[in-house]
Amino acid sequence: MASQADISSGVGAQANSTGRPLVLARWLEIVAAMVVVIVVVGGITRLTESGLSITQWDLVTGVLPPLSEEAWQAEFDLYRQTGEYRFESGPAGMDLDAFKFIYFWEWFHRNLGRLIGLAFAVPLAWYWIKGAIPAGYKARLFAILALIGMQGALGWYMVASGVGTDLTDVSHFRLSAHLLTALFLLGGLVWTALDLRSHARDPNSRPARLTGPSMIIASVLFVQLLLGAWVAGLNAGHAAYDWPLMNGRLIPEVDFSKGVLWTLTHDPFLLHFLHRWWAWIAVAALVWLARRVRKTDRRASIAIHSAFGTMVLLGIATVMSEVSLWIAVSHQLVGALLVASVAWGMHSDGIAKRAQAT
Repeated sequence: MASQADISSGVGAQANSTGRPLVLARWLEIVAAMVVVIVVVGGITRLTESGLSITQWDLVTGVLPPLSEEAWQAEFDLYRQTGEYRFESGPAGMDLDAFKFIYFWEWFHRNLGRLIGLAFAVPLAWYWIKGAIPAGYKARLFAILALIGMQGALGWYMVASGVGTDLTDVSHFRLSAHLLTALFLLGGLVWTALDLRSHARDPNSRPARLTGPSMIIASVLFVQLLLGAWVAGLNAGHAAYDWPLMNGRLIPEVDFSKGVLWTLTHDPFLLHFLHRWWAWIAVAALVWLARRVRKTDRRASIAIHSAFGTMVLLGIATVMSEVSLWIAVSHQLVGALLVASVAWGMHSDGIAKRAQAT
């Protein structure tokens, strides 16, 4: 007969292997919601031209805003050295009060990033020490932590492209890397939370795997998100304010004199056009995904349909409102929710595929 010590040891080992997946899933969902918020704040920061208002990266001391008029003036003086101030906001008459407005959004955006880092790193350490992480998930959670750190580094790398230069905006390539990394992080958080919820229901369940169709759909969506990021970074939303035509033309005039590759990656009229019409290819791909999971996970199907339908309408409204701040921000918000819903749908597709295989 097994001793009491043997029984206790066995129970402890079983508990350690099982962990607390439901608690972890809820934690990851909270962090995912925070990522959605920071994506929205990032959109406001971009649309209000606030991103270059803080010209230095101080990880700790930067938590506090300037606390005196002298400190505010010193920050303003640093901003006045940027190309954005010398060629745009300065000639437009920006004063210290107007500077404080744009400073707030960049400061808020950076502090949300710090908060997300803490909201992930501190609980992760606690759950790790307490043995609450199920077997097979430590490496994935550590990878998410590394991705959060990389996201912060990319944020400063993006800002640095507009500091100490004559550029009036940050690099649209670096902006797209910053935004797409955030959206990839969001998808990873949602996917891992869903895996942990499955593990909570059945400790013997295996993590979902990407299916072939899901990878195709994700690739199509990636192109649309990349185009959207470039449109944002180049202020290409202002290339035309009519729809479905662009300045009265179905196909805009495009100058290829600098080469096809440069035009495909820099021309605001062409990128605006591509973002408009690739959207319908993305819609077709998302309808495909929603139909694939309709029978096995109807809620995910509804979420995908609702997200892309709303996003298309907001995209059109953004153009026709001449890039109204809150409509454009809403477009970016729904874009983040679309990524979350697509991650949900692709996860459900993977679960259904595995069930068919068995």
